[in-house]
Amino acid sequence: MAADIVTKRVKTAPLIGTHNGHFHADEALAVYMLRLLPAYSGSPLLRSRDRAKLDTCDIVVDVGDSYDPLSNRFDHHQRSFTDTFPDHQTRLSSAGLVYLHFGKAIIAQHAKRPVDHPDVEIVYQKLYDDFIEAVDANDNGVNAYDRAQLKAAGIEKKFKDGGITLASLVGDLNHEDPLTPDETRSTPENPQAEEDYRFGQASDLMGKTFLRKLHSAVKVWLPARAKVGAAFASRKDNHPSGRIIVLPKAGIPWTQHLFNFEDDAILPEDQKALYVLYPENEEKDSRWRIQAVPKEFGSFENRKPLPEAWRGNRDSDLDKLIDDAVEDGAVFVHAAGFIGGHRTEAGVRAMAVAAIES
Repeated sequence: MAADIVTKRVKTAPLIGTHNGHFHADEALAVYMLRLLPAYSGSPLLRSRDRAKLDTCDIVVDVGDSYDPLSNRFDHHQRSFTDTFPDHQTRLSSAGLVYLHFGKAIIAQHAKRPVDHPDVEIVYQKLYDDFIEAVDANDNGVNAYDRAQLKAAGIEKKFKDGGITLASLVGDLNHEDPLTPDETRSTPENPQAEEDYRFGQASDLMGKTFLRKLHSAVKVWLPARAKVGAAFASRKDNHPSGRIIVLPKAGIPWTQHLFNFEDDAILPEDQKALYVLYPENEEKDSRWRIQAVPKEFGSFENRKPLPEAWRGNRDSDLDKLIDDAVEDGAVFVHAAGFIGGHRTEAGVRAMAVAAIES
């Protein structure tokens, strides 16, 4: 009697598909984000525009003229496509589509929290606002500002910054490496090998940038929210106006959180914070900093810069210019008036009060 033969089915990683040819930031990021998930962590990539080949893929992004989540098809180029991220107006790219459907799972996995945890939702919204939407806009040709309105207002750029964007750097990777211009990985058997290699570099560039944003949001930005919230709640303990915020340490990303808490509290302009104080380090005798609150997130203009007379001065020269209520020990005030320092907490608190009353 012949022996029974048992055949084990070998599980293969699902195949990811995207187009070949000139690549962009959106599909480079989309592929990387998929590979962050356990289901696709070992997935090979097929880059082709051949419909028959793409039909063999388990998931396809940025090609195929189909957006159908049930069949894992995530293209955005068809004329009928108008989808956006909730409460946003920018049309999604392949990166936005993958993030829309898989972003919470990626965040939950990294943050080690359930998908329905409130922290996951907060980070999900933040990363779209801070990173993914710009990728969507770039791929869809959407400008951050209305150029016609800028021109009508007589506003012109002071310099060109397009060459330092991630999308520009990805675009550069479509061309041969200037350090090794005569080398190629392509062969007669695989003429696309060099192009696929460069796409891999682009995917790593976009994906690792996203991963850093994600890690910072989970490990730094999210914990900072609680610290800034506590400081905001106790702001009137620092000054009756409530316009001085005191943080327990340096390095806390406070600006966006502060603005969010102010918006939630529906504070009028004359009650919003003017200065944020914090120690330079965690030593008991640490020096302290005073920083002016910007007018808006990302702005270099401040609600109330430190007094003009203080700016650009240091040490004893600065002590002579500051109000007598401030003990000696001033360290500096930047020439632009956005930041200054004092040797003691009491001193920097007094500087803040003097600045408010100036």
